[in-house]
Amino acid sequence: MYIIILGAPGAGKGTQALNIAKEMKLAHIASGDLFRQAAERGDKLGVRVKDYIDKGMLVPDKVTIQMILQCLETDECRNGAVLDGFPRNIKQAKALDEALEEKDKTVDKTIYIEVSEKELTRRLLNRWICRRCQTPFQSGNNPPGEGERCKICGGELYKRADDNEETIKKRLGVYFMETTPVIEYYRKQDKLLEVDGEGSVEAVTAKILAALGRREFIKK
Repeated sequence: MYIIILGAPGAGKGTQALNIAKEMKLAHIASGDLFRQAAERGDKLGVRVKDYIDKGMLVPDKVTIQMILQCLETDECRNGAVLDGFPRNIKQAKALDEALEEKDKTVDKTIYIEVSEKELTRRLLNRWICRRCQTPFQSGNNPPGEGERCKICGGELYKRADDNEETIKKRLGVYFMETTPVIEYYRKQDKLLEVDGEGSVEAVTAKILAALGRREFIKK
């Protein structure tokens, strides 16, 4: 089973993709994680990727598609995957369809997590991320103190360089321009499920599972 999770930066698609992958025993593929890992390696590809990320721009389709399709070829994805942050435009969506079709497979459902732009901006400005496990945390009025660690794995918390007002505005603008056609692409295929993303993490996960018709996974 192949499920796509779509949502603007700050919509919580990473957290929800992890939850859905765990509940449904599917692999989790996050384009953002792949990009950051490449940037941290510091090789030629990593330097290019980091430059795009720091400027709030999308990584070129050719690079993105190559990285995602390589992941889909691994044993981990034998039973399917939850795709987080991919595809982000029509070219990527069609490339994914073509790659899956070659294996007599298809995208089953696409979840679009809807969150207002005001709420997205608030979340991104207050976001801290674990350097080790990439779990995001909201700081609110109490930003993490020096040396504070991740509550899940104990990793160092950091604030992404692109989580500032100017870059956030640019990132959201790019996202909506590029991804709105993708939403319509899957809507026309009758594969789109729209879910309200404002609420607790647990509540949104339950909404997604219900939309997928997987009520047996919903905790009472």
